[in-house]
Amino acid sequence: MFVDPGQFDFVAALEAQWEAVRSEYLALPHDAFDPWVQRRMHGAGWTVFGLYAIGQPIPAACAVCPQTSRTLQQVPGLSMAGFSRLAPRTHVKPHVGWAASVYRLHLALVVPPDCRLRVAAETRSWQEGRCLIFDDTAEHEAWNDSALPRGVLLLDFLRPGFSGSVADHVPEEVQQYAARLFSAKAGGAEPAGPMPPVSGDAEP
Repeated sequence: MFVDPGQFDFVAALEAQWEAVRSEYLALPHDAFDPWVQRRMHGAGWTVFGLYAIGQPIPAACAVCPQTSRTLQQVPGLSMAGFSRLAPRTHVKPHVGWAASVYRLHLALVVPPDCRLRVAAETRSWQEGRCLIFDDTAEHEAWNDSALPRGVLLLDFLRPGFSGSVADHVPEEVQQYAARLFSAKAGGAEPAGPMPPVSGDAEP
C-alpha cells in the first residue's frame, strides 16, 4: 500500500532540496552505478549508487554527494539510502519485501513519461520533486516504458512505533553484497556497488 507522505515532517525538507539532490545524481558518471544484485527481477535495467547501508553512511559515496548526504541526515530512523536508476524499457517484476520495520521512500529526480509503480492494487506515477512512500512488504513492480532513464533517491526509514531494526530475513545475495560493501569501506576503497537494503527488499 501507499502511505501518505504528509504524515512525516522530514518529507518537506527532502522535497525542498530535490533540485540540489538531482544535480548530484546527474553529475555521477554512468559507471558509478552497479546493477542491483537480484537480477532475476530486472535483467540488467536497474542500477544503484549507495549512500547509506545498515544505518551508516558510506563515506566515499557521501563525499561526492555532500548536499544529498546532509539532506539524508534529516531523516529519522534512516536505514538505507541511495540513487536508483531504471533504464529505458525496463520492467521490474512483481515481488515482495522482507521487512516489516521500515517504509520505502522514493524522491523523484528524473521522470520521463510512461514510468509507473504498482503497490498492491494501486498504480501511481512519480512526479519530479515529490515523494512516494509505500509498504514494500506488499507485492509491487515498476516500469519505465520510455526511451530515457528514470532516477530517484531511494531510502528506507523506520516505521512509526519501531525504535530499532527487527530480525528480518535477508537474501543471501544481498548479505554477500553487504559484506563486500563494508569490506571496501574499511579498506578505504571506492564504494563496492549498491547498498544492501538489509531492512527490506529493494524496489527501484
